[in-house]
Amino acid sequence: MMLVALSNYLSIDRFLTMTSPLIGIIMGSDSDLPTMKAAIEICEQFEISHEVAIVSAHRTPDRMVEYAQTAYQRGLKVIIAGAGGAAHLPGMVAALTPLPVIGVPICTKTLQGVDSLYSIVQMPAGIPVATVAIGNATNAGLLAVQILATHDPELSAQVQSYRRSLKEMVFDKQARLEAVGHHNYFGA
Repeated sequence: MMLVALSNYLSIDRFLTMTSPLIGIIMGSDSDLPTMKAAIEICEQFEISHEVAIVSAHRTPDRMVEYAQTAYQRGLKVIIAGAGGAAHLPGMVAALTPLPVIGVPICTKTLQGVDSLYSIVQMPAGIPVATVAIGNATNAGLLAVQILATHDPELSAQVQSYRRSLKEMVFDKQARLEAVGHHNYFGA
């Protein structure tokens, strides 16, 4: 009954719906979406089914509890949780689910996300949250993909190919720097 109620509730604000999502991308507010978009793009790049939802630890605590407690049964494998300010969402979700949770500290106007980082990274022993750099939802997405790749050789090969493309990008930039010189690099 809870599962049906949650899926009906999520369908209202789901930004991307795919069958059997493996990664849940949640955030405390729609203002976090521009940051969390990078994790969504990584999931899309690797063709990983995912769901996106706004789940506030403070404004919708019952929804947060329901989301976290049903995530495993719904087939999710990893949850990426972005939050700013007090940033309780990643830690509370981690306390309520057996799944790995990756926290994304959102940059805030007040303390530039340092408050969010400290809140997410300072978890008590026994309730881990893998935490990425402030605003770095790209790495959160990549970490989630790498977790899935531990049991998927094809996905692991895609991750390795992605890493090779990063290496090639650096070599291409060096070749361009050598060709145009450092004074003209950004003007060329």
